[in-house]
Amino acid sequence: MTVQAEAPRLTSNDEKAPAVEVGEWTSRATLDIIGLAGMGQDFGCLRNPDTEIISAYRKVFQPSGQAKFLGLLSLVIPFWLLRALPVKRNDDLRTSAATIRRICRQSIQLKKTNIEKQGKNNGIDIISVALESKAFSEDNLVDQMMTFLAAGHETTASAMVWAILALCRNPEYQVRLREEVRAHIPSPNDPGSSVTSETFDKLHFLHAVCNEVLRLHAPVSLTLRETAHDTSVVGQFVPAGTTIVLAASAINMSKTLWGPDAAEFNPDRWMGPGRANNGGAESNYSFMTFLHGPRSCIGQAFAKAEFACLLAGLVGRFEMELEEPERKIDNQSGGITMRITGGLRVRMREIPGW
Repeated sequence: MTVQAEAPRLTSNDEKAPAVEVGEWTSRATLDIIGLAGMGQDFGCLRNPDTEIISAYRKVFQPSGQAKFLGLLSLVIPFWLLRALPVKRNDDLRTSAATIRRICRQSIQLKKTNIEKQGKNNGIDIISVALESKAFSEDNLVDQMMTFLAAGHETTASAMVWAILALCRNPEYQVRLREEVRAHIPSPNDPGSSVTSETFDKLHFLHAVCNEVLRLHAPVSLTLRETAHDTSVVGQFVPAGTTIVLAASAINMSKTLWGPDAAEFNPDRWMGPGRANNGGAESNYSFMTFLHGPRSCIGQAFAKAEFACLLAGLVGRFEMELEEPERKIDNQSGGITMRITGGLRVRMREIPGW
């Protein structure tokens, strides 16, 4: 199931047609994508907004005042004690985690059964490859899949919403991106068309837009790390065992690192010789969305590819505009990823010719 197949529900030629809340659609689309890539399973979330797995994730990622309060408490009390508190947020997390864990285990067991029946493993998804290696126990595979599902769908869904907002506010970039997509990617309506990673490598402005969105709106704005040994940071002594809060958003938007327009959406900073990977910043560490080093995001290549493919498909097919162009947009705290307060409602009009 693709966004194109859902076009009749998303679009209308009537400029006054009701807008759609894009965050709901992006979450369902990315969950279907990671389901196929990670488990070889179509969750059908685009077809059905109330599947068991999407309902469980709604509880996990839904921002709330209680979630925000518990997040603040986590800075001063141990995690085990935080999770033992008798509050609704903890109950929701436990029941949702149990549901997702059961779905992962059932999927793994079904795949193992099918492999045994067929006598071979033809799958190319993560579970199939892991089963082929025989290096993981079932419990370990379940744990790994829960990580892939959570990290692999909501972060990209959040980035998609911010990308849609940026392109609605900057229609000249939206037009420019659509022209690039249509010039290099064949129409999804063409049954003989095929797209490879090499095709996407040619879409330089697409990658520039994606990088700029990820710079300005890091899906996970704060990350915790613990010092392994005594060290110092800018002359400040930091003993071993200290919890360090890494604020990716603060680094990504530093005027010292990115210049006076650090807070502005400017994809062209990523265009030109030597700029594709650093946006013109002097240091590679100026872009901290995925962190760096051995503890950097292991799935960043997949996340970037997923983001680029989904955005290309959406912009290539639809013209997008905000339902309320003058509305003030705020970040919504209290959740795991950065969301927009009240969601984002967008009108989508299908553009012929692709």
